[in-house]
Amino acid sequence: MDQKAYRTELDVLQKQNKIHSFDQGLDYIEANKRLEEFGPNKLETVKTPRWKMFLHQFNNMVIYVLIFAAVITLILGHYSDSIIIGLVVLINSLIGYFQEASASNALERIKDMLSINAKVHRDGIRKEIPAEELVAGDTVFLEAGDNVPADLRIINSDNLRIQESSLTGETNSVSKNSKLITKDSALADQTNMAFASTSVTKGSGTGLVVATAENTEIGKISTEVGAVKARKTPLMQVIDKLGAGVSYFIVLAAIATFIIGWYFGAYSLSVLSMAVVSMVVGTIPEGLPATTSVILAKGVNDMAKNQNTIIKTLPAVETLGSVDVIATDKTGTLTKNEMTVTDIVIDDQNYQVTGTGYDPIGEITQNNQKVTISDKMKLFLESGFQANDTHLINEAGQWDITGEPTDGAFLSLYHKVYNHGEESDYEKIDILPFDSDFRYIARLVKKNNKHYLFVKGSPDKLFNMAQKLDLNFDDTTWSQRVHDFSEHGKRVIAVGYKEVSTDITKITHDLINNGLNFLGLAAIIDPPREEVIVALKEIRSAGVEVKMITGDSPVTATAIGGKLGLADKINAITGPEWDQLSDNERIVAADKNQVFARTTPSNKIEIIEALQANNKVTAMTGDGVNDAPALKQADIGVAMGIKGTDVAKDSADMVLTDDNFATISKAIREGRRIFDNIKKSILYLLPISFSEGLIIAYAILTKSDIPLHPTQLLWINMVSAITIQFALTFEPAEEGIMNRKPRKTGSKLMTKHNIFQVAYISVLMAVISLTIDAFLRGNGVSAIISSTTMVNVLIVGKIFYLFNIRSRKPALSRDFFSNPKAFYFVGLMMVLQLILTYVPFMQNIFYTGSIGMMEWGLAILGGVIILAIAEIDKYIRNFKFNRSEKLLFEE
Repeated sequence: MDQKAYRTELDVLQKQNKIHSFDQGLDYIEANKRLEEFGPNKLETVKTPRWKMFLHQFNNMVIYVLIFAAVITLILGHYSDSIIIGLVVLINSLIGYFQEASASNALERIKDMLSINAKVHRDGIRKEIPAEELVAGDTVFLEAGDNVPADLRIINSDNLRIQESSLTGETNSVSKNSKLITKDSALADQTNMAFASTSVTKGSGTGLVVATAENTEIGKISTEVGAVKARKTPLMQVIDKLGAGVSYFIVLAAIATFIIGWYFGAYSLSVLSMAVVSMVVGTIPEGLPATTSVILAKGVNDMAKNQNTIIKTLPAVETLGSVDVIATDKTGTLTKNEMTVTDIVIDDQNYQVTGTGYDPIGEITQNNQKVTISDKMKLFLESGFQANDTHLINEAGQWDITGEPTDGAFLSLYHKVYNHGEESDYEKIDILPFDSDFRYIARLVKKNNKHYLFVKGSPDKLFNMAQKLDLNFDDTTWSQRVHDFSEHGKRVIAVGYKEVSTDITKITHDLINNGLNFLGLAAIIDPPREEVIVALKEIRSAGVEVKMITGDSPVTATAIGGKLGLADKINAITGPEWDQLSDNERIVAADKNQVFARTTPSNKIEIIEALQANNKVTAMTGDGVNDAPALKQADIGVAMGIKGTDVAKDSADMVLTDDNFATISKAIREGRRIFDNIKKSILYLLPISFSEGLIIAYAILTKSDIPLHPTQLLWINMVSAITIQFALTFEPAEEGIMNRKPRKTGSKLMTKHNIFQVAYISVLMAVISLTIDAFLRGNGVSAIISSTTMVNVLIVGKIFYLFNIRSRKPALSRDFFSNPKAFYFVGLMMVLQLILTYVPFMQNIFYTGSIGMMEWGLAILGGVIILAIAEIDKYIRNFKFNRSEKLLFEE
């Protein structure tokens, strides 16, 4: 029998009133047979071998070209060149490997969440067995404190309540019973089911195992997490495309140059081959991966140090700068996941309560004025406090509860008026715990030799009790107040009391149902985080949409969305409604709606996929196990670090260590700054690389001596990439960066003008270098000195060009000193350049020689020319756009 059939069979038996006792349980023969058929109740994980991860890093067109160049130089006997090129390949591959090796371990975390042991009936005896041995059809006993070991269909229950917020998003623990439910009920509404990995908070019950291992809801999440294939980030997509395009162009140009050189007989085969290798090595932007990684790593470090954010993969820090949509969980992310009393109604007076969460700081106000606590208000507070079996605790400055969130809200309310730790005057006698069948909790207390019964519970229950003592009780008016609060997504709790005989020491339901004095109503809500409202406003101004995906009810979710300011007009859809849509309809619905309520983990990942199908770069935030598949599917997953589950954190690319959604706004700003700086780096790197290729190609086509050696070209590209180019890492954000719209998915990295600028700077650098080389050769300077001068011409030209590319503003404007670290790196590069030029050991490796003041003067003159022409181009562009706010590096 299929595992799903066990639940269906049980429902049929219940409809036919043929439910019998399951206390006998399975016998061991049948249990072992099913264990062999279904397999153990555990989740299997498959890891990618580390060696595969490492080899994967070589699957890159730039790396292929460099490996080919290393092989050619090795064949030609230029061993030092081969070693240096090989080291460049190895360094780039190691950078990628360590990024991937630190990827998530979410599947192992989910596996660890399953219960270790389970209490079952086997052969009529209750005993504890390893949870791995559970099979479909087993009868499992649950009690407070247990973790549910498999998916169970509840057979019977005694005040059974289960906390499943990490799976469904429902804040409060859920009352469970054996009643039939509709077939298409959302996960959060399946009150006759207990799900694996959730925990029993109250009562006890018995359930029949209907799913184990991968067939459980948590198992399905594990399967979905494992099935998600990571998408390349927008940055990596454009860089890979650029790298491949440049590499193909260089290879074709090198082949053409080789054919032409061979046809005209300019050189011997070995010399021509070495010349073409020099051309390839010089033109390939091998510094691109290193530079990109350095900028991303600096962004990761800044986010961890200054923004309470841990970035697990380098490209993720930039991805947030590209997002079009942030899909977010509600509970614990946009809200505190701490129920709070916001309103009190006593008689015909409405009061407001300040402060949010369990932190007992706040006061009761009316018309923004603190109120004097009346006798009836005191009774209201005392009743809510006493009719309670939850505890408010403070650990390391963090307020939390042990028990029910609704009860915790009343404890916090009480201590906002009375200091925490202050003892109540009432002595506790007896308590009647909350029961889902009766929907109230009561406590018997005494004070001054009088006994009082305090009750808190569902309004309709207490309204009936109030009418028994007060015939004039206006049920219609109070019900309307409940309705009004509910429309705003608030949960409403009624409070009552009565004095009883001192002979009574035990609470009974009859004692309560004989009538109560009605005290009032409390409206409770899981409050929005205050900082989130401000952050959402900034995020929306940056052109980023925010979608709320939650297991909560549509009324509550829509109300919270309105308070947060998700959109000017909020549209909502539920999980069951979503399930009825076709793929195309889902794409439309994902775009149109801002609130997705009563969703399942599968719904969440489907919503992310629908947004991505609409070419939206999507971020997903969450903290529960139910968020894990969507966190992994999203272009960037963002988990909460404090209240987030380990599964969520392992599935995410980014963890907020302070659980502050507002940090995402800062991360978007940082991501956009990083993208700008990476783009500046690319626009800065390519002209130098291309100019080197042009110099070699010119020499081959004119049958001249090759003016630059391969190791010199690698020095220019790699050493300068991790010194001068590193300066761009520290460039501050451009003005108006958060007023831009997100980059379009699939948009090209470079505009037409960017390509034009790369072209004319490349030609300019090559012409200046060749002109200086011709001048020196014409004046009898040796080939080594001329070659060394050319290296310095290119490096100094690179330094001057840096100050042009840093900003859209003129190089010598007030922003010239906005990045002081740029001058440190320029100084470091010049020190290295002096070592390259004058230290004998370096001269032997890189074929350089000592140059004089005239050669340095020519290098500086070349740099000034490059800066002047680039600045004239910038001035013309700024004038053309009338000095508008349009960025220099527009999309």
